[in-house]
Amino acid sequence: MLTRCSPLVVAASCILSSSAFLANAFSSPAAFAVSNRVAFGRPMRSADGESNSFALNLFGKMFEEEGPLGKGITVGKIQVALFSADRSINSFLEDRAGSGGNSNYELARLTNDVCLTLLRKSDDWVSAHSESKWFSENDAGGAESLFNNWANKEAAKFEKEYIPRSGSEEEGKLGTTVVVSLVVEILGDSTKFDGAGYSLIGTKEVIASLAADCQVEDGECLNAVEVFWTPSDPKEVLTNRDIIVDFPELITL
Repeated sequence: MLTRCSPLVVAASCILSSSAFLANAFSSPAAFAVSNRVAFGRPMRSADGESNSFALNLFGKMFEEEGPLGKGITVGKIQVALFSADRSINSFLEDRAGSGGNSNYELARLTNDVCLTLLRKSDDWVSAHSESKWFSENDAGGAESLFNNWANKEAAKFEKEYIPRSGSEEEGKLGTTVVVSLVVEILGDSTKFDGAGYSLIGTKEVIASLAADCQVEDGECLNAVEVFWTPSDPKEVLTNRDIIVDFPELITL
């Protein structure tokens, strides 16, 4: 199950791990992460030690083994900014962070719950963004590296505080824009990650695709997911200027 760290602990130092599972919860309530990684082995190397990934550029996915969701591994990121007048999205995410587990099924349920909650609040969406990169099964290390890189970049953003200046218009406001980010590593190439932010329909399709695919075979295809949201403190307010500075990739819907 997910565990909470003491608020005095800095960074993600509260970790449960085994050969099959890794689950951690950041000390900040604005992030939680769980993963169940599947090891495919190291990338194939040539005699001179260089990766043979160039073969994929020549033959594409021709020799990849087909799985329930297609071939290879996909690392994707989905971000949605929405206005929350009552901060109910924050309450949901905080509650969900404290009740998750580290089994395949629980990992899939967590991802599905976050996606469905975002879809139910589509009328409140302000902007969105998504991107992804595909990897061969022989390059599982590359997929894990990109997943960690994207997750670390988002974690750095969400450590920032957004306390309004004394006397400003934002001071004391209940409502605020909230940015929710999901970074995932999922088997196959069929999960849709392209199109969030360009239209409301396209954004819904991206989130709905992940909501469905994460549950395939009781979550066996979902290697890892990290969820971040900001602001987390009731006193914090995320302004339009904050979004432009810290989340320039978001596209207005």
